[in-house]
Amino acid sequence: MVAVSATFGLGAAAWALTIHRMHGMDMGAATRLGSLPSFLSLWVPMMAAMMLPGTALAARRLARDGGRLHDVALYVGSYLAIWAVFGVAVYALYRPHGTAAAGAFTVAAAAYELTPLKRRWREMCQDRVSSGLEFGMCCVGSSIGLMLMMVALGVMSVTWMAVTTALVLAQKFLPPRASIDAAVALAIAALGIAVIVAPSSVPGLVQPM
Repeated sequence: MVAVSATFGLGAAAWALTIHRMHGMDMGAATRLGSLPSFLSLWVPMMAAMMLPGTALAARRLARDGGRLHDVALYVGSYLAIWAVFGVAVYALYRPHGTAAAGAFTVAAAAYELTPLKRRWREMCQDRVSSGLEFGMCCVGSSIGLMLMMVALGVMSVTWMAVTTALVLAQKFLPPRASIDAAVALAIAALGIAVIVAPSSVPGLVQPM
């Protein structure tokens, strides 16, 4: 129980820090990332806020199997390290862009949701894994489409961060169901098309000046 409480507590603290740090930074698709150290100082707590709740069950299993607090901390820390490395890749590849590109990336994210690769990574993410590194890699594979959507629509947007977090957590805890997964993918595709065709109609989308 201590491991679960600590995980959720750190996640809540990361949310508070991230929301405070993000204030006034959302420029939508045109957001600039600044220097790598500055970006990572925000990206890491952002990933902690989004992803730590999804590690609660794994942390509880590890504690029940005899793992000490140090072991749980190492598991969670190595899991977040994978997301930090993913952040470096985001920084290297990201460029400020327009709403058309943001919409296209969102449609691509929707297509990924329906691939067998996505389903396999998601199933692996829900299985018992031996280390935080392995768990992190499985979850990156499962969530990469949704993360692509968030980064494309507004990497510094609390709104898109919250939407993505809800989808990621639901997919971590709920078994895959074709009808629900297809509906989610269609909703994401519709969002992407709306961003391309009528960006002003999309709530929470900051348009480039």
